[in-house]
Amino acid sequence: MATGSTTLTQGKKITVLSIDGGGIRGIIPGIILASLESKLQDLDGPDARIADYFDIIAGTSTGGLITTMLTAPNEDKKPIYQAKDIKDFYLENCPKIFPKERLADVCISTSAAPVLLPAHSFTTEDDKNIHTFELIDGGVAAANPTLLALTHIRNEIIRQNPRFIGANLTESKSRLVLSLGTGKSEYKEKYNADMTSKWRLYNWALYNGNSPAVDIFSNASSDMVDFHLSALFKSLDCEDYYLRIQDDTLTGEESSGHIATEENLQRLVEIGTELLEKQESRINLDTGRLESIPGAPTNEAAIAKFAKLLSEERKLRQLK
Repeated sequence: MATGSTTLTQGKKITVLSIDGGGIRGIIPGIILASLESKLQDLDGPDARIADYFDIIAGTSTGGLITTMLTAPNEDKKPIYQAKDIKDFYLENCPKIFPKERLADVCISTSAAPVLLPAHSFTTEDDKNIHTFELIDGGVAAANPTLLALTHIRNEIIRQNPRFIGANLTESKSRLVLSLGTGKSEYKEKYNADMTSKWRLYNWALYNGNSPAVDIFSNASSDMVDFHLSALFKSLDCEDYYLRIQDDTLTGEESSGHIATEENLQRLVEIGTELLEKQESRINLDTGRLESIPGAPTNEAAIAKFAKLLSEERKLRQLK
């Protein structure tokens, strides 16, 4: 989780960007972020960077790597990478070295997916204590880290962090939240109670090329966060201040988080581009399913609208 470059109390709204985990499917939110940063640059000039507009940027697993790319500073204290570089990071399929060792530890830890990559241990030291961390992929607990980001802000308010003095999360329009998914498998009724009641442990781990237990836990975790926040923002009559962009139509290899063939990587780029052109959607609070909003604009238009809100908030802060 990273903090932005402006002081919250200079403006009116807390701004949050959250990026899901999902392995190489991080290409999908990468395409969305490139669109967002391009629109911010159209509004505020070519030097605009996503990190300039958000108080908190949270990412899990592959989302954590993207968060690092968006926020890791160069000697001029500006992000090393632009959002448009994210796609190439995945397509080049090679490691990148970030400038601070501790940041590298965080990147390795949040992407240490069980079975695929080893767990990671590292130690930090402050004036009073030595802290040892034994960590695996953040997606096992928070595939969608949006709620964690908001909880972090609330904790910082309680601790009276100077950056958050004056923040009031109880006001209906006090938050601007952009949450980006990495895509998930097309919704199908693959299993039923009669079938699974006969399963053994290995069936839950691997069945017909899928891992039912992993799919259920990861998708349920991510979807429940979206469900909770959708209900919250609707109850506060400010649904436009929470934008969740997700694709739930992935099939075959494109739904995998680790099949890094050139063909699949290029397909994920296409999916991200196509997602921008799809109609904005929102979770149905009665069914829990993601549905297009009647009469809504495309996701790209929704991103443009969100960029304008971010730009207005930043300009408000700069006036004070």
